[in-house]
Amino acid sequence: MRLLTRYILKQLFMPFIFSLLIIVFVLFTQFLLRAIDRFIGKGLDLRTIFEYLFLNLGWITALAVPMAVLVAALMAFGQFSEDNEITAMRASGISFTTIVRPALVLGLTIAGTLILFNAFIMPEMNFKARMLSGDIYRKRPDLNIEPGYFMDDLPDYSIIIREKEGETLKDVRIFSKSGHKTQTSIHSKTGQLSTIDDAIILNLFNGEIHELDLRDYGNYRRIEFLKHKITIPADDLFLNRRDTTSRSDREMTIGMILNKREDIIKRTDIVKGRIGRVFMRTGLDSIIPQTFEESEFTLSQFKSTFAADTTSHSGDEIYRKEKDVDIAIRQLRNEYNLLRSYNKTSNKYEVELHKKFSLPVACILFIMTGASLGVLFRKGGFTIATSLSFGFFLVYYVLMIGGEDLADRLILTPIVGIWSPNVLLFMISTYLMLHTVREQPPLRFDFNFFKKFKKKKNESEVTSSP
Repeated sequence: MRLLTRYILKQLFMPFIFSLLIIVFVLFTQFLLRAIDRFIGKGLDLRTIFEYLFLNLGWITALAVPMAVLVAALMAFGQFSEDNEITAMRASGISFTTIVRPALVLGLTIAGTLILFNAFIMPEMNFKARMLSGDIYRKRPDLNIEPGYFMDDLPDYSIIIREKEGETLKDVRIFSKSGHKTQTSIHSKTGQLSTIDDAIILNLFNGEIHELDLRDYGNYRRIEFLKHKITIPADDLFLNRRDTTSRSDREMTIGMILNKREDIIKRTDIVKGRIGRVFMRTGLDSIIPQTFEESEFTLSQFKSTFAADTTSHSGDEIYRKEKDVDIAIRQLRNEYNLLRSYNKTSNKYEVELHKKFSLPVACILFIMTGASLGVLFRKGGFTIATSLSFGFFLVYYVLMIGGEDLADRLILTPIVGIWSPNVLLFMISTYLMLHTVREQPPLRFDFNFFKKFKKKKNESEVTSSP
């Protein structure tokens, strides 16, 4: 049995590595084609470029592993079935559950490793990749000039151009930033940018300079020029690495997410406390309705009841109470908007927390699905395995993205939104596995049904004829 286990694992491991490399290569190539514009003309060294590409391999690998698992299972068990090895194993008294057990152990090992990777390694890679991407974008600000948009990256000037043809800038307008004694504005018909080690050289042609003394508005000067050269110090020409503690949900480890949600829960409790005190100030109990609409309805009813009781309350009391209720309603609207914002933020972090586990768990389900489909189709080629895997994984990924979006919008709970694709995949894989164990096709069509139906129809026509 140990020999059989090693054989099955060997047949699974090589297709897994091969398909993983292919899938990572395809996804990485698509990413590289989108990101290559960030490198062109930036003067980056190869070490920085390779570091940026390596850091983005984190999310690519996390996405490619489950699909590679499905491809490997389809290839291995399809090859077993095509070579009649499954039939030989069953003839030797080995059940299909025993045959698939090493594959499930491999899937469980990959799932556990991927959970650790998603929980601790990938967030750090995503965070560093975002930081480095921002640093690369700010390097060499001359490339960030777009016609019709102000460029504020330079330390002392804001620049806007009307048109750009190659290296030539047309209708260039430059404005000095605040903090200077003189307000300067420059307009030229054309201009060109060039860079040196620590500065940007801006050559302007056929223009004029307007200078206004901010201490004495009567002191104004206008200068015309054929060529004007501006040297702008720009330390950002060098790649400066930032270090910040601000992270998005996809850049947080499990511990960070749990701490963030705990902080949001504390803030939510504070808001709920304020809502309760608003009701107490109006004369009601410190109730906390679920929605603003319920709160508004409760306060409106209370205001109407209070105003109707003219025997116990004077006109001034009724007027003051109505004003207090109106103020309370406005305050509650803000409080419930804040509460909804906290709930959406908490949901976003909870969704990311479940995603760190749901995709790795899918590896086990893909092993079950791939093993059953491989036996069913009796083909172990890479093309067929990739085609089937792509179809299954595409449906799964679309459902997961849809569930994530619905959970972020508070339509579904994070558990339902993220785990629903896994539940559906579990039902399909279990159905296929049960029929494979019983050596029955999962879908059977009774083609004799149509013959029997036609025969009965002919007999009824013969019987009814005179």
